[in-house]
Amino acid sequence: MKQITEINDPRLVKGLAHPLRVHILRVLQSRVASPSEIAEEIDAPLGNVSYHVRFLARVGLIELASTKPRRGAVEHYYRAVGRVRITDEAWAQVPQVVKNSLVSSTLDEVGRQIGAAASVGGFDRQDANVSRRCIVVDEQGFSELAEAAQQLLDRAYEIEVDSAKRLAGTADHAEFEVNAELAVMLFEAASLQEPPVLVRKRRRRRPTPVRD
Repeated sequence: MKQITEINDPRLVKGLAHPLRVHILRVLQSRVASPSEIAEEIDAPLGNVSYHVRFLARVGLIELASTKPRRGAVEHYYRAVGRVRITDEAWAQVPQVVKNSLVSSTLDEVGRQIGAAASVGGFDRQDANVSRRCIVVDEQGFSELAEAAQQLLDRAYEIEVDSAKRLAGTADHAEFEVNAELAVMLFEAASLQEPPVLVRKRRRRRPTPVRD
């Protein structure tokens, strides 16, 4: 089966919006696992996980890595075939409710990863980066920011490929692996409301008595 590197079918994007499929892909992007192992990790019914694993394998997003006999049956182990990118054309045709689901799943996963990393000192490296910038741009500026963000993601993929080649040449590559997480977000911020105006109550001045 030909490996998918870009998703250009909005129907496939809609199919990926199921939160369970998002969780399965998350697991298989980091390691090889069987449906039973995935079900245990994400706390989901095995039957549901197996169904969605078959869907992901059928569309080419995951592939069978190996099989092992277990308890009188054959257990299948899968892995992700690689990183995929949804094309702009496909994303534009996806219903808004599906987009919201995918965005929500991604934000939930980013938050989970950030919390897990912070708990084990993942931000203690001197070269770790936590940055936030609020800026005001016009429509052209926003488009330029979007292009710059995509270029960063493309460069990150190239760095990952080069790192895999170097690690493959080491005797114990697991010792030199660094599990890095790169989250790139660009969005239109909510309108900032004016701070509430504090109104001071004036004390009523007593009238000055008039003397004769």
